[in-house]
Amino acid sequence: MTNVWRAVLSMLILVTAIAMEGTSTPSNRITVDCSRGQSLNQTLAKLNKNTPITVSVSGTCTEYVQVVGFQGLTLKGLSGATVVQPSTSAGKLFSAVLYIQSSNGLLVTGLNVTAGTTVSAIGIGHGSSDVRLRFLTVTGGGEGITVFENSQVSIAYVKGLSPGYTTLGIYDSSDVHVEHSQFTAASGATWNVGIALGASHVTIYSTTISNMQVGIGAYQTSIVDLVNFNSYYSTGGPTDVTIENQAGTSFYGVSVDGGGSLNVASARLVINKPGQGSTTGGVVLSDSASMYASKGNLVITASNGQGVLAMDNAHATLTGATVTGGAHGGLVAVNLSSIDIAAGSTLSNIGGNAVDLFCDSNSWLTGTSNIAGAPASQCNNLLATETKTLP
Repeated sequence: MTNVWRAVLSMLILVTAIAMEGTSTPSNRITVDCSRGQSLNQTLAKLNKNTPITVSVSGTCTEYVQVVGFQGLTLKGLSGATVVQPSTSAGKLFSAVLYIQSSNGLLVTGLNVTAGTTVSAIGIGHGSSDVRLRFLTVTGGGEGITVFENSQVSIAYVKGLSPGYTTLGIYDSSDVHVEHSQFTAASGATWNVGIALGASHVTIYSTTISNMQVGIGAYQTSIVDLVNFNSYYSTGGPTDVTIENQAGTSFYGVSVDGGGSLNVASARLVINKPGQGSTTGGVVLSDSASMYASKGNLVITASNGQGVLAMDNAHATLTGATVTGGAHGGLVAVNLSSIDIAAGSTLSNIGGNAVDLFCDSNSWLTGTSNIAGAPASQCNNLLATETKTLP
């Protein structure tokens, strides 16, 4: 090859490289370093919302972050990365330090998110779907995480700390999966709820809720399912949902009303030291609420209130359960309510309470032959089987 042709070939290669550089797509990974004055919110505002991209975050970002209309975005916190509520107002009717709206296929992982009591730390709404929160520490907020307006969220390995009201609020026909997480009230809090639901659904396992006045509160036809699922992580290890009350501040382990339901299926519900007497306790069902607890997976110990209380046309079915050591009633049905102790895999262990079985004249306890031992009773409407003799 002559020198002339070598020069021509080199020029062609150079021109081709320049042309390719000018038409190449941008990297799908960028980094925002807030410790150097960069802004996560300003960076997101410049991105193509329909192109999957990973945004790594370092330092402390003192700003309200808006994630609106994104598809396939990943927010990845590097070591110590934190998003903090600024001192100025967000200027929105609904405000959150990290606000996700009308977005799909999002992953938020490795961040610390901190808020005061005037806003939520994380808000997810307006039909957002497939939003995955992973390995986060969420501190404060009037609500730590708020999910609303028909949104779908998966939460795993998240610590929710010191909320103003609730660490996780789920509303407006939304659906949330929770696993491997821990929600803890602040010391001296006057009224905290671990998980609060309104007209929504949560599926939960392998999670601990500590020192809340209400562990789980489900209202307005909400549904709480305790299921050991493997949609996101392989199952294995403890699956219990534990509601503990070492601080002695609990009123309700689980409270369900307004036609809502609690289904204790393949994950255990363990409630220790709930209640403050009277109409409080481990599981309180009211206003047409219901509970089905299967396979002996309901365990309530040392209640300072009732164990299971069904009132105001509420109904519970227990297929094996442990309700022991309570200062008041074990199984209590009042005001046109019923509790059925169904034959199942194990006999129910109902004993050691001040009164093990209690009902008023308008309520029933059925299937009492399935209770182990000789429970102390103050109930005239007891049936050894689940029904009277049928024709």
